[in-house]
Amino acid sequence: MATRTGPTRHIFVTGGVVSSLGKGLTAASLALLLERRGYRVKMQKLDPYLNVDPGTMSPYQHGEVYVTVDGAETDLDLGHYERFGGVTCNRNSNYTSGSIYRSVICREREGGYLGKTVQVIPHITDEIKAAIRSLDADDVDIAITEIGGTAGDIESLPFLEAIRQFRHEIGRQNGLFIHLTLVPYIKAAGELKTKPSQQSVGILRTIGIIPDILICRCEHSMTDEHKEKLALFCDVDRNKVIEEKDVEHSIYEVPLELARQDVDVYIMELLHLHVNPLKLDDWETMVNTLIHPEHGTVEIAVVGKYISLKDAYKSIYESLTHGGIASSVKVEVRMVESEDIEKQGVEALLKGVSGILVPGGFGDRGIEGKIKTVEYARMNKIPFFGICLGMQCATIEFARHVCGMKNANSTEFNSETAFPVIDMMVEQKKVTAKGGTMRLGAFPCKVTEGTKAGFAYGATDIQERHRHRYEFNNKYRDQMAKQGLVFSGICPGRDLVEIVELKDHPWFVACQFHPEFQSTALKAHPLFRDFVAAAVKFRGKSEARKPKKT
Repeated sequence: MATRTGPTRHIFVTGGVVSSLGKGLTAASLALLLERRGYRVKMQKLDPYLNVDPGTMSPYQHGEVYVTVDGAETDLDLGHYERFGGVTCNRNSNYTSGSIYRSVICREREGGYLGKTVQVIPHITDEIKAAIRSLDADDVDIAITEIGGTAGDIESLPFLEAIRQFRHEIGRQNGLFIHLTLVPYIKAAGELKTKPSQQSVGILRTIGIIPDILICRCEHSMTDEHKEKLALFCDVDRNKVIEEKDVEHSIYEVPLELARQDVDVYIMELLHLHVNPLKLDDWETMVNTLIHPEHGTVEIAVVGKYISLKDAYKSIYESLTHGGIASSVKVEVRMVESEDIEKQGVEALLKGVSGILVPGGFGDRGIEGKIKTVEYARMNKIPFFGICLGMQCATIEFARHVCGMKNANSTEFNSETAFPVIDMMVEQKKVTAKGGTMRLGAFPCKVTEGTKAGFAYGATDIQERHRHRYEFNNKYRDQMAKQGLVFSGICPGRDLVEIVELKDHPWFVACQFHPEFQSTALKAHPLFRDFVAAAVKFRGKSEARKPKKT
């Protein structure tokens, strides 16, 4: 680890031209490179929308809600921060316009401004700067702050003004601006165009921000002429115009591509930090395994409620990839809408898969499709993994079809059910506010030795992250245990069911928590690792049963 010299350095990552360029992925890749240079890095995302946090937003609007260890409901980019940079995120890692304005207005109502007129400048910008400073600590060498939205958005202006002021206050040697922009390829003309990027930087320059490094997203390689033009018109050094071309195989190649262009070296030089050796051998080995798996492909179905938006299950898909890396196999995901199961039948949509995963969600839409999916996996001995709502559907299916509890259900879907095997948690029944009020964050779990979960973890005491209001109803635990449902994970002290599984099944495990939030490319989560391994084993048996050609 490098020796700290001076105050925490700050890097600000902005975006231009269009959204969804991958600022979060780029920022996370930079964090990885700087950590592998021996520096201690923290990260945060500043989002310009007025929601206090994304917890109440539809997955179709915002993608998945990423939950931190301390229970914050945050932007999905924080998943990139943790998966790539190995950065542990917390409540200080995600602020929105809503949370910033709420703090200022609450202070005003309490008389905190002593009769002053409260304005965007300085009061809102001061609050944003305080949020940025929340990352400063003795154990943080470099803080990376990603600004959500696109340069030119009205709602982003207070954040851009705040980072301009912040860099002025800490000095140029302690802070830098990185602007991620798009260099589009115009097919009809057969050429890349730099004008949108010039205009985007022009917007930043009007408020006093001049990028120190320009990272250019593009589909085709840039020429020296393109880079020289951008350097000239954007007032950026020629060697600091960086190409970020679409990678061929996986997002995990991005840090390697940036390292080849010495982006991390330029950052350290600009911040007056010692350029330590870069250690990426394990990352390169992982990427090579991902691109060239020894054991071919395995197909796993993800049966969810929000399949049409891939980002809704971003961490799930990434964790399956991690599980594939651990088994040196490429995981091909068959994305299936649970409502389509109800319309077309389970056999039509799931036949031939080697594993089935049912992820989380809210509401009764598509629930019967999920339950049919669980039954199909159980009856056909297909490796099954249920997460959160997927675990609840697994217990409902078992209650109905094994324990004889006709029409068993969750009170979330049917408050009058005769067999409420899933019910609202006692402390949740008095809660009326929606935002940030679920069971959130990391909680302990005691895992039973000798079970599939116990074998996966190799430990009896674990911590996992949660996001739910409903829980297994312990009233039915003994009855279901007698029929073969194994309760292999229990929250100590509260006696809450965290993991269930089946004995007479190759691999059938379901958990109330969200293991996808603790999986990384270099260390797959134990349950994802073993689930994918079970799917590979099932695939092998299925192939052995196929009639051989003569």
